[in-house]
Amino acid sequence: MQGAYLVAGLGNPGMAYADTRHNAGFLAVDSLCRRIGCELKPERSLDAQCSKGSLAGKKVIFCQPQTYMNLSGRAVAKLSSFYKIDLGRILILADDVDLELGVIRLRRRGSSGGHKGLKSVEKELGTEHYARLKIGVGRRKQGSVHGHVLGRFEERERQLLACVLERAADQVVAAVAEGFEAAMSRYNGLVAKKAD
Repeated sequence: MQGAYLVAGLGNPGMAYADTRHNAGFLAVDSLCRRIGCELKPERSLDAQCSKGSLAGKKVIFCQPQTYMNLSGRAVAKLSSFYKIDLGRILILADDVDLELGVIRLRRRGSSGGHKGLKSVEKELGTEHYARLKIGVGRRKQGSVHGHVLGRFEERERQLLACVLERAADQVVAAVAEGFEAAMSRYNGLVAKKAD
């Protein structure tokens, strides 16, 4: 699919991990697919759930790696190779404990920041030069980071999370339609919660 984009949301497969903070990337891809009416289906040879769609008239492969978070790069590399996707058209969506819930941040490149899924993508692609949209999930003052990211969003967080996922979807659409720089300047930052 020459000229296509790959939008990959990172997370862990299975009901035990559904709706956990670490699956924010999965949730963002689900939100995008609902918006344009496409359905993710298993592609076992590519280690992912995938769907083909379009945003702003451009072809996009949406995916959720099924390799578990720490090996996410394996699926991303397979997909980018199979569909011949240029490095500059890969966008990874992932959770970030260093950003509070309600903040999103798109970057064209950068370090993994200790995120094992991003570290795996970097290893398998052989570079840090791929775009990533980080979705803030915050960090507890006490207790382990591991326990926090594998915990589910609390009821009081869900309304804000819905707004975050909607804005993240808007940012992905803008990145494909207008370029990463325009999407960064328009959408990076704190997402306002809708009034009740």
